[in-house]
Amino acid sequence: MSERDSNSSETTNTLGTVVVGGGLSAAHCVHALREGGYTLPITLIASENEVPYERPPLSKELLQGKKSESELAPFPASWYAEANIDLRLSVEAESIDVSGQNVILSDSSTVGYQHLVLATGCRSRLGGPESKMPGWDLPGVLSLRSLEDSKNLRERLVAGKHLVIVGSGWIGMEVAASALSAGIEVTVLTPGQIPLATAMGSEFGSHVAQLHTNEGVKFQFGSAVSGMSIDARGGLLVETATGGVQADLVLLAIGAVPNTELAVAAGLSVGSGVLVDQQLRSSDKNILAIGDVAEAYNTRLGRSLRVEHWDNAIRQGKLAAATILGRSESYDWLPYFFTDQFDLGMEYVGDRAADDEAVVRGDMLKGEFIIFWLRTGVITAAMNVNIWDVNDHLRDMIGTEVAVERLQDSSNDLFAL
Repeated sequence: MSERDSNSSETTNTLGTVVVGGGLSAAHCVHALREGGYTLPITLIASENEVPYERPPLSKELLQGKKSESELAPFPASWYAEANIDLRLSVEAESIDVSGQNVILSDSSTVGYQHLVLATGCRSRLGGPESKMPGWDLPGVLSLRSLEDSKNLRERLVAGKHLVIVGSGWIGMEVAASALSAGIEVTVLTPGQIPLATAMGSEFGSHVAQLHTNEGVKFQFGSAVSGMSIDARGGLLVETATGGVQADLVLLAIGAVPNTELAVAAGLSVGSGVLVDQQLRSSDKNILAIGDVAEAYNTRLGRSLRVEHWDNAIRQGKLAAATILGRSESYDWLPYFFTDQFDLGMEYVGDRAADDEAVVRGDMLKGEFIIFWLRTGVITAAMNVNIWDVNDHLRDMIGTEVAVERLQDSSNDLFAL
């Protein structure tokens, strides 16, 4: 196995696997390769100056000071050296030479590959699809995607300040809960009438809205934000069609954009993400894509989808390794995610559609319940809220037909359904 100086422009003689991206899927891909007996060179290209880390705590435990930075890494920095992983931090992959099977990096070096894995993730959306929101770069206007973003936000969460959150998705709601616990006044601006309604439906969204309202979060529904500016007092003014909202800090939590530029420039097929098959291979047989950036064909659901969640990142990292190792595994699992907000903890599994029927089991007012979603009588998704050790069973129930009355009746043993 040959090695080369990372500053050299020469390619590695023995080609192996190059992984572009420093997130969770990348970490689990290289780890699974070595655990699976892969002996060829592995190079991991990470644009941040951090070893790969988990992102869910950025809006929760890390922001609240309940977790340290070192606890975010699935594998310690020492493991990469021990496993002979060429870990290159603070380096960008600038282009792919598909015909030559080389990746050209921002430090002027080039690394050759037998297999290339794109784990480039997403970036925060800062405005419309082709433009950034006016005022996005003003001091005090923040987004949350990276460890550095979370640390920056945490340093600014000083008791008595007013944080305006633009957007009421998962990141917005989790940061609202974390900030309020730090003594921050929180206002959420959203163009809709119910937070999380698009993702989870009105039943759960209304429950979350009431929970946050009871804790002291203020909502301004029907408030589409047009931009931010500096007001007369030197603070921030968030501009909406119905007037301005003063703030000390603004968090833009209006979604994420997959980083597909590298794939597009290389001529790969791209939809909402990099299009890959059930084994995560792209339109180029030597290139795979995983995690948030991958629009992958799911054999269980019979369609392609792009999933931006922790569980999927881990599983796809391992699946990419299996594909490179020549195994016949495929993308056959259901989407899963979780959240924690105030005293609410939930897990979701399945593939809910907007018009699926929602069936509630338990008392939402008491905060302990399960929601099932059904399509023509068949369970498509389920979510347990403050009821634990049931999610594996809920996963097994997906795809089965159960009468609504039996689902709703808590006197029926859940594990007998």
